[in-house]
Amino acid sequence: MVTGVIKNKIDKIWTDIWAGGITNPLTVIEQLTYLMFIRSLDEQELQTEEFENMTGEKMNKIFPQSAVGQSMRWSKFKNNDPRDIYEVISQRVFPAIKNMAQGRLPDFTDQGELVEMAEVPGNEEQNNTAFARYMSDAMFLIPTPQVLQKIITGLDDLYEQDISELDMQGDLYEYMLGKLATAGKNGQFRTPRHIIEMMVELLQPTPEDTICDPACGTAGFLVASAEYIRRHYEDTMESRQWEHFSGPMFTGFDTDRTMLRLSAMNLMLHSITHPEIEYKDSVSKQNQICDRFTMCLANPPFKGTVDAESINDDLKAVTNTKKTELLFLALFLRMLKKGGQCACIVPDGVLFGSSKAHQSVRKELVENHQLRAVISMPSGVFKPYAGVSTAVLVFTKTGAGGTEKVWFYDMQADGLSLDDKRSEIAENDIPDIIERFHHLERETERERTRQSFFVPKQEIAENGYDLSINKYKKAEYVPVEYPSTAELMTDLHELELEITAGLSELEGML
Repeated sequence: MVTGVIKNKIDKIWTDIWAGGITNPLTVIEQLTYLMFIRSLDEQELQTEEFENMTGEKMNKIFPQSAVGQSMRWSKFKNNDPRDIYEVISQRVFPAIKNMAQGRLPDFTDQGELVEMAEVPGNEEQNNTAFARYMSDAMFLIPTPQVLQKIITGLDDLYEQDISELDMQGDLYEYMLGKLATAGKNGQFRTPRHIIEMMVELLQPTPEDTICDPACGTAGFLVASAEYIRRHYEDTMESRQWEHFSGPMFTGFDTDRTMLRLSAMNLMLHSITHPEIEYKDSVSKQNQICDRFTMCLANPPFKGTVDAESINDDLKAVTNTKKTELLFLALFLRMLKKGGQCACIVPDGVLFGSSKAHQSVRKELVENHQLRAVISMPSGVFKPYAGVSTAVLVFTKTGAGGTEKVWFYDMQADGLSLDDKRSEIAENDIPDIIERFHHLERETERERTRQSFFVPKQEIAENGYDLSINKYKKAEYVPVEYPSTAELMTDLHELELEITAGLSELEGML
């Protein structure tokens, strides 16, 4: 969590950029991300050089070994004159990272022209990374040398003085993304990090999984999955698993190239160098992926609609609609392998909507697959973006049923206040949700008046496959005993005497 001094320093850097004339928060994040990435490349190079000095073993370098190549390193230019820094970044470093391939930066000729890098034969994936694809149309927009120097000085001070020993790259990134306090035109919201982490904890990814987010935004779900795997398996992973982890494990689609660029950089900053990050309308005929992934984690866009002609016919067969929140549920089922798991966020309307499309997709989940959990979330979770009520659905693709009973949980607190400020509070149901979900055998005897309980499949089917928790939760009425009328009258008389005595005392003072 970014707080205190660190928060103030990031806000100061942000203010400097705004004062320089860049007022679009997404553009600010993009420009800051480029600079954070440039700095991280030099950090990696310093670690490589240190390893070389210790072992004597020659390693592949990121930066060219020429004078021009070495001048592109953060540690070499950060203390230069502002005009020199601006020229190095805008004329050399930025063009170089746009043409980065095989984990290396290209060199420059004496005339300042990029030297084209030779491709590695038979290694087309390395030569054409997601990062390289979406950096091709990136633009360096810092307006002046003075603004750039302020940013570089601020970032360097932050890294050197405050987070030098802390793994906070992800936290910094999340804090900046938190400033995107607006929703997309189709109802996309940035998913709060603690909600993402809860969903990842529910599914518990392993080094063998292949994970997809078909509405990836800035790749929050993919990064959180990677961090979970590192945290639980880093010491036992084999080289084959590390190779899988570096790219093929993670897939993300989006229809916004800026978001794709941010996701590619976000993943690269988390050591995922070759993910499959694609420009793709996931629910259209453009996406034909079927039975490929073992895990889907997503917060698909709400309230969006798509052109009926472009919707994939496979999805229409499950739910004949143009509503994206329903189409994505059908999409998860198609993209998952049998036995694959999904945790996704849906608006409350998906749970109880009475249209044929709503009922058909719920029936598909309950009858033909294994719907495991419906976790109802309070409406303030997405503030300040919106007060929309949402739920997390957790299900497994089976193609042969398997739903005997569904676990419902009524989340009432997520550790933050449910107003626009979203301040930290003590009440937090998330640890309880994770603990109970992984020990569902203990939940079988819980009453419907409790915060979590099971509902049999038959009862859900009889209610038109309604999945809203209020349909099944029973209110607990506690009788309240009130004082008798005589007692109330006695209290009123005593109060009247106290008032009279007080008035008499006041009159005596006048």
